[in-house]
Amino acid sequence: MNSNTILFGLYPYVAAMVCLVGCWARYDREQYSWKAGSSQVLRTKGMRIASISFHVGILFVLAGHFVGLLMPESLYHHVISTPNKQLLAMVSGGLFGAICFVGMTMLIVRRFTDERVKASSSFSDNLVLILLYIQLILGLSSIYASSHHMDGSVMVMLADWAQSIVLFRPMEAAASIAPVGLVYKLHVFLGITLFLIFPFTRLVHIISGVAAPVKYLLRNYQIVRQKRA
Repeated sequence: MNSNTILFGLYPYVAAMVCLVGCWARYDREQYSWKAGSSQVLRTKGMRIASISFHVGILFVLAGHFVGLLMPESLYHHVISTPNKQLLAMVSGGLFGAICFVGMTMLIVRRFTDERVKASSSFSDNLVLILLYIQLILGLSSIYASSHHMDGSVMVMLADWAQSIVLFRPMEAAASIAPVGLVYKLHVFLGITLFLIFPFTRLVHIISGVAAPVKYLLRNYQIVRQKRA
């Protein structure tokens, strides 16, 4: 078994298991730690622009990754060709990636230059922010790499990898990603690693943001009685 199979065939399942079990255990044992821990009250200057840019950019980037990687080739071919899909991914990913980059750069400068914010930040807070920043840079770098092969072949390989992982075909997944360039492999590896450390950081607040509206819609009815004098 070679390193490619371990890193891209088996490691995703290890990270997924740690993520699921870790999130369950943290929610069960430490619900009060299940929060973003905003430092906005410590310094508001520039925070609104930085936060909005970061969150808008990263939400669209994540949505694009989800659709682009998991949608079967046979399905999107009814609407768009593979080369045009790659071009669309490069343009939209570059746009929202740049927006996210501006916001994240502002957040990093704020976190490491403002003494009050820096003092209130934990090691995991700083680690996550730096890893996300590196991941974003790798993603933007992959756009440049993709400009050298506009036929969409690498995009198809990455999609085959993701779909094989979801379908529990680790060997096929490892074989699909083997030919791609280093920048793509680093981007994928770091993405998997973020899932691995997810339960141990403030990233868990993402689940709350997604689950809260659903939980509200599925809430039990409340009986309200008027108090009589």
